Amino acid sequence: MNRMADPAVRFLVPDGIDDDERVSGGNVYDRRISEALRAQGLDVRMALVAEDREHDVAHAMSALPRDALVVIDGLIAVAASEVLRAHATRLRIVVLAHMVASALPGIEEGARTAGREREALNAARRVITTSEWTRSELIARALAEPDRITVARPGTDAAPAATGSASGGHLLCVGAVAPHKGQDVLVQALAGMTDLPDWTCSIVGSLNADADFAIRTTAAIRSAALTERVVLMGVLTRPQLADAYRTADLVVVPSRAESYGMVVAEALARGIPVVATRVGGMPEAIAGSKGGILIPSNDPGTLRAVLRQWREEPGRRAELKAEAVRSRAMTRPWDESAGIVAAVLSDVRPAMDVTGFERRGAG
Repeated sequence: MNRMADPAVRFLVPDGIDDDERVSGGNVYDRRISEALRAQGLDVRMALVAEDREHDVAHAMSALPRDALVVIDGLIAVAASEVLRAHATRLRIVVLAHMVASALPGIEEGARTAGREREALNAARRVITTSEWTRSELIARALAEPDRITVARPGTDAAPAATGSASGGHLLCVGAVAPHKGQDVLVQALAGMTDLPDWTCSIVGSLNADADFAIRTTAAIRSAALTERVVLMGVLTRPQLADAYRTADLVVVPSRAESYGMVVAEALARGIPVVATRVGGMPEAIAGSKGGILIPSNDPGTLRAVLRQWREEPGRRAELKAEAVRSRAMTRPWDESAGIVAAVLSDVRPAMDVTGFERRGAG
């Protein structure tokens, strides 16, 4: 006898998803997609699990009924790849890959990580990535087949245009203070700009993601005599971050690695020009906007040259600001991103006949 299909979507996410000190683009994406899917009528039930506790993942998945539809954050999936393989035929698994885990800078045992990543993605019926770059990397590294991967880029919220300042000297950098975010490169660039007046830089983001790196960055700011101009502000509340964007003239994203670049999209949605590195999915986040400038990563000299031009040429500032304001019309709402995810989940969900019973052989 056929069984009624379970209508719920289980979503396994990292247990720090609501921890401000562990905020990340991936956590924001998971939260916002869940909210948008619920708004579209889906029954989404989040389960918080520790990404490095394979036993907890196994317990959570074993508790799910057969044929349950489960979406798993990629960080959890890769760490618990053997668990996913064990449940691959029992559950309908979709992996949400925010990044290519085995391609992260400084990753140890890269080959072993790639093996776990391939195992996790092969256990999934479908894979959702947050950028075309991530999809292309998974294919190039033979981690997942092209026809199983769908791209659902992050959305952005409608926000008022930033007011900025008359001088154009308010620089903003948003992201956890960690090597892959490149705040040390930004400090090196700014160290060569002390002769220019009327500029400050606020670096917003957790100081606990890599405490040693944060300490070194603080020391570099002090050594360059920038303590009156460059401030490590730590984590801000949502209203505080909105205020930081509102008063910003230029957003700087000096990342060494970035699967998409949500900060870039957030800045352009507010009409704030952006200087960002040409890494990963960052060009997709700029999406052809002339209000964004792409530069090589890990290159403080080039970054300094761009920032000096920004400060020294009011005409160039005005041009970039106008282009960034025009970019606000290109904003992608979260419900559009969620619609793509919902379509994938519909494909994976057991097919139903007119009586509401599962069809044999579905999926």
